[in-house]
Amino acid sequence: MIRLGQFLKLANLVEDGAQAREVIQHGLVKVNGQVEEARGKQLHPGDTVSFNGVSVQVARD
Repeated sequence: MIRLGQFLKLANLVEDGAQAREVIQHGLVKVNGQVEEARGKQLHPGDTVSFNGVSVQVARD
């Protein structure tokens, strides 16, 4: 599992944690098609994260 804020950074959708917090708080990030406003949201393999027209799926190691 990985937290949403960490995933956004790992997937290169944001530059840093501060930007991750900002875009999440403003309702700009979707998880599995639903707006997610919790930076600590636990993501699981198969979840899809969408931001700024880009969708990335969480994969297993």
